[in-house]
Amino acid sequence: MRTLQVALAERSYPIHIGEGLLDSFPLAEQVRGNQVMIITNDTIAPLYLDRLVAQFADIQCDTLILPDGEKFKTLDTLETIFDALMSKRHSRTTTLIALGGGVIGDMVGFAAACYQRGVDFIQVPTTLLAQVDSSVGGKTAVNHPRGKNMIGAFYQPRLVLIDTRVLETLPSRELAAGYAEVVKYGLIRDPDFYHWLETNNDKLLSREPALIAEAIYRSCENKAQVVADDETEQGNRALLNLGHTFGHAMETATGYTHWLHGEAVAMGMIMATRMSCELGWVESGLEDALTTLLASWNLPVSVPQGMTPAQFLDLMAMDKKVHNGQLRLVLLKALGQAVVTADYDKGALDRTLEAFCGV
Repeated sequence: MRTLQVALAERSYPIHIGEGLLDSFPLAEQVRGNQVMIITNDTIAPLYLDRLVAQFADIQCDTLILPDGEKFKTLDTLETIFDALMSKRHSRTTTLIALGGGVIGDMVGFAAACYQRGVDFIQVPTTLLAQVDSSVGGKTAVNHPRGKNMIGAFYQPRLVLIDTRVLETLPSRELAAGYAEVVKYGLIRDPDFYHWLETNNDKLLSREPALIAEAIYRSCENKAQVVADDETEQGNRALLNLGHTFGHAMETATGYTHWLHGEAVAMGMIMATRMSCELGWVESGLEDALTTLLASWNLPVSVPQGMTPAQFLDLMAMDKKVHNGQLRLVLLKALGQAVVTADYDKGALDRTLEAFCGV
């Protein structure tokens, strides 16, 4: 087991990464009260729920199984969580455990932030995307029909437990979606990591365990450093959203049903890189190399059919990085050097959208 620390003073917490931790890590010792509710979905429950429940034989342990999918990341589902907690009489000393991917982690974290004004929660992510990104950093939210993650809170977990062995049951499409977020860290702040990913791409595609574990560790290491410096995204934490403004627009336009989140992020990163090329900040070779790398994982390299530049601009105007009516974008000045800026040639954005929308 390897452990990283997210350094946030009194809100600091560990990220434990290792093989077989669902069975070997003493999770019950991390619970401060005598109640636990494990919340998962109907895909993950048959695989791992019983093994987690077995750790809490000596205290009240309730479970809630939600439907799987981004379309269920809503206020209605959040109400289902609150109903379950109250029907089982969970108090302010309860602990919620999120067993699942990013959707489960985001919703359970938001429920923990709200229930009785805040209770403990633990992240047990079961997808690569959740392990390297959404489970770390305390961003919790649900979607709204007009925008992704528009209703939420910053609320840190008590700990993150990453069992790399669960990836053995992860479908290839889900693994690829998580890989997009891994590549993101190399693009925005860690060029050595980006080159390592390129060099080891074939072995990562074949799921070589040691290399997958190293990719998770280095991704979490990057994420922990960014979060420690800027917990509530007042500055550099926004760099973690490379590709997300374009990606969220595509997810919203397709009703959160067309692509996985990581797939939309992959396409969004290609678009952000193209725009950076349009601005003359990076060479076109970076876009070509990135497209080739992501395409090798069968990630999207074109936008959803029928999307228009006007639709992109309308949906991007709802992005959380809009300040005082100005759309800020995460763009690249160089490989490993990202910026958040509203100071860009709007013509470059128009040309980028027109190129990908076939206008």
